[in-house]
Amino acid sequence: MPDQRRDLLTRLTDTLGSPVLGAVIGIAGLVTPVVGWLVERVNLKVLLIVQGVLIVILAAGHLWTRRAYIHLRRTNNLKAMDDARYYDLVRAHLERELVSDYGDIADGHLHVYATEVPRLSALLVSVLTDADSEPKRILAADLTTNPQLLNQRREYLAANRRFTESGGTINRLFIVRRQDLLRHDFAQALLELIGRHRDIGVTCGLAVRDRLRADEAVDYVVFASAAVLVEEEQGDAEYTRGRSSVYFKGVDRWRGRFESTWGNGADSAPRALQAYETTARPMLDAGAWDEQRAARTVDAL
Repeated sequence: MPDQRRDLLTRLTDTLGSPVLGAVIGIAGLVTPVVGWLVERVNLKVLLIVQGVLIVILAAGHLWTRRAYIHLRRTNNLKAMDDARYYDLVRAHLERELVSDYGDIADGHLHVYATEVPRLSALLVSVLTDADSEPKRILAADLTTNPQLLNQRREYLAANRRFTESGGTINRLFIVRRQDLLRHDFAQALLELIGRHRDIGVTCGLAVRDRLRADEAVDYVVFASAAVLVEEEQGDAEYTRGRSSVYFKGVDRWRGRFESTWGNGADSAPRALQAYETTARPMLDAGAWDEQRAARTVDAL
C-alpha cells in the first residue's frame, strides 16, 4: 500500500510538472475571458471562478516542478565565449552526463567508478554520522583478496572512526578464500588489518568464501536502513579499476542477507574469527607458520 501511494504521488507530480499541461492551462487561461466576452450569457462569477482555478493549478504545477526537478543555469551571453560552438558542444555533453546521473539518483540508483568508489564510500559514512537515520549501524561484507587495499583507504577508515566515536556501530565481515587463510603472508596482513579496524571500534567476523552461496559472497555495505553500496568490480591500489552501485531502495533485503551470513552464537562470524586467530596469531608471533595446522583450524570453522 505505501508503494502504491508513492507511485500515485509520483504520477501526480509528473502530471503537474508536465509542460503539456502547463501549455494547455495557459491557453485555457487566455481563451476563457475571450469566450466569456463573446458569449454574453456567461455569468461573471463563474468566469472568475474558472479563471481562479486555472491560476491555482498553474501555480501548483510550477511549485511541484521546482521541487521535483533540478534547474541548470545557462550562460547569458554565448557570443562572449572565444569559440561559442565548441563551448556549446562541451556544455551540452556535460549536461547530458549530469542529467543522466541525476535521473538514476531520482530512481534511487547510482553508478560510481574507479576513484569515485572510495570517495563515495567515505561520503556515505560521513552523511550517516550526521543524519538521524536509525539504526545507527553499518553492516559491511568485504571480499578480502588483498588486505592492503582496504588498509590504504585512509579517508574511508577515518570516516569509520568518526562514525563509531559518534555512537554508531560497525560490523565488518571478512570473506576470505580457504587457500588464502592458509598462507603465512596473507594471514599476517589480514590480522593486521583486523587489528586496525578493532582500534577504531569495528566488530569483525570471518567467513570462508568457499562455503558461501554465490549470493552471499558479495562485497557490499549496508548503511542503516537507508542505502546499500554494492561493489561489482573490486578496485586496485591505484584506483584505476573499480565499479560500484548505490541503491536507496530494497535495503532490508541486503540487511537480512548480511545477518544470515553473520550468524549467531557459536556459529557466528566473530566466533569463527576468534578460532582462526587462536591458531594463527601464536604461529605468526613465533615465526613458525604451520600450513597443515592452519588448514585443520579453517576446516573446523
